[in-house]
Amino acid sequence: MPQEQSPPFGRRTFLGAAVTGVAAALLVPLSAPEVHGLPADDRSIAMPGPFPGRVIEVHHPGCVINDGVARDPVRDMVARGLRELTGADDVTTAWRRWFGPGDVVGIKVNPVGAPLAISSYALVHEIVAGLESAGVKPRDIIVFDRYRNQFRQAGYPANLPDGIRWDAVVEDYDPAQLGIDGYDPDVYREMDLVSATRHDPKDERARRSHVCLIVSRRVNKIINLPVLKDHSFAGVTLALKNMSHGFVNNVARSHATSATNACNMFIPAIVSLPVIRSKVVLHILDGTRAVFEGGPHAAPPTTWNHATLYFATDPVALDRIGWEAIDAKRQAMRLPVVADAYARLDATELGPRSADEKPQATDSHRHPQHIALAGALGLGVFERARIDHKRIVLGGGS
Repeated sequence: MPQEQSPPFGRRTFLGAAVTGVAAALLVPLSAPEVHGLPADDRSIAMPGPFPGRVIEVHHPGCVINDGVARDPVRDMVARGLRELTGADDVTTAWRRWFGPGDVVGIKVNPVGAPLAISSYALVHEIVAGLESAGVKPRDIIVFDRYRNQFRQAGYPANLPDGIRWDAVVEDYDPAQLGIDGYDPDVYREMDLVSATRHDPKDERARRSHVCLIVSRRVNKIINLPVLKDHSFAGVTLALKNMSHGFVNNVARSHATSATNACNMFIPAIVSLPVIRSKVVLHILDGTRAVFEGGPHAAPPTTWNHATLYFATDPVALDRIGWEAIDAKRQAMRLPVVADAYARLDATELGPRSADEKPQATDSHRHPQHIALAGALGLGVFERARIDHKRIVLGGGS
């Protein structure tokens, strides 16, 4: 097992220069991504990885049965998706494209939509089986999320493969989010963005988001398992947001209220941190059970059986395709597309809103601009014409 190492980053880890403003942080040109902790011959796997712009979509109508996700169809979906993504002849060879003996692999799940729409147990089992086939030892696999209570409530501890470890960063949600127990004191993004309702602007902690120790010190590679959902502030919550809001503290400042929604700047600023960019090597977007309105939580009227998984090393291209899937469902339900929808100041409404409802004075647009900005930072391909999107249907579906 690789020895744990202190992160090779200074007190202020930036995009390439010391900056203090949000806009400045996003305008500093990116140099080649730093890839600390990876062998020299594996550096190509840092985001956007070896397959920039490539997104493989695999649909299997039989993967959701009575609102539960079935293991056998998911096994076929994962095998086909990874073979198509990598060009490998078999799925074990595909897994070995990224993983092998000695790797310590984190699997970042998303439990927020429990019990209706989470990173499914079936998908986690297939990923673990794939990692083991590549030579990763069970004790070197850690399934994790930020909040221990949410992780437990979603049922993960009782539904993980034998011998697999799980962990969380902190016990539960904290409105202030300034504590750094469980987070790395030396690895953070500093931005001039403070929640006026939660923080004292004179407190330097209010401007920092620290990376959790699981990411910075305990694993050397990460598989990101977001869920296909819309989001009341960011527009969509997919691969990029599962990292930005799942790996660091002090995230509520990005969407304290509709009037101070800064997700579009915050998300790419966090994901572009070298320690994140270098370690997250594979994204599998779980769209088996998906949410088209009211996300990030899930309610019966706005959750649907999409029965689809998406595979990519490029989170920007993946999120662009996932955004399209959510918009298609919203249009089918006679809702405005995400970019034309609004987030209310109280954000309390979970049901679908009428397509002809007029926005209120306290509403704010929830256009997912963070995806385009992440592309501009070199984290992936945003231009639709440059995205190689392939859809595959298994199980006799259409």
